[in-house]
Amino acid sequence: MLQGNMQTMLTASTTATVLLIEADSSLRRLIALGLQHQGMQVIEASSPLNATAAEMQTVDLLVLDVDYGVARDWSALEAVRLHPQFSTLPIVVLAWDEDLVLENAGLGSAGSATDKLICLAKPFDARILHQAIGQLLQAQAQEQAEREAQVEAVLLASYAQQSPPSFWPLVTAVGVLLAFIGMMLQVAVAVVGLLIVALALLLWTLDAKSGHETVAAVSM
Repeated sequence: MLQGNMQTMLTASTTATVLLIEADSSLRRLIALGLQHQGMQVIEASSPLNATAAEMQTVDLLVLDVDYGVARDWSALEAVRLHPQFSTLPIVVLAWDEDLVLENAGLGSAGSATDKLICLAKPFDARILHQAIGQLLQAQAQEQAEREAQVEAVLLASYAQQSPPSFWPLVTAVGVLLAFIGMMLQVAVAVVGLLIVALALLLWTLDAKSGHETVAAVSM
């Protein structure tokens, strides 16, 4: 069952674009290769400031390492949370101490995941990172689908209120039906008339031929 759920989550992330913010270039390249192997597009940056505006517009999820050497860069997490283009993105935070990250993010330490943020303690298994990304993207897709359904419901309700049922389509249909019946009657009358003409010509021809034969017999 766990394997099936993991496969579903990974499928949801196959075409996603991930912004990977990692100060350690070696670790950044290693993580990026793993994500690319899963079919994801990866944009690499050493800090949030290094990501261009054009790149940020295509990002679906953010992976952020808040550890910088032996220190912890809380400013990076704060910058991400306050950035207008990052604030709505799901985030996977990498840290040596996940409880400190959650507390600093204002999430408490009761759990390591929300609908928008998952914190992974280092060192972590790459498969767990991929599963976390799939989980966040799946939740985001469901949220987007719910929003679209709500908007569609509002539009349909508004249309129903503004557009009461009309009888004109029915009148139009009846008119078309009567016009069709009238044309068919005309065709039928024309066909009957042609048949009558053809029959009359045939009888006329036969009658004339019979008259000529009678005259010829009398003459003889």
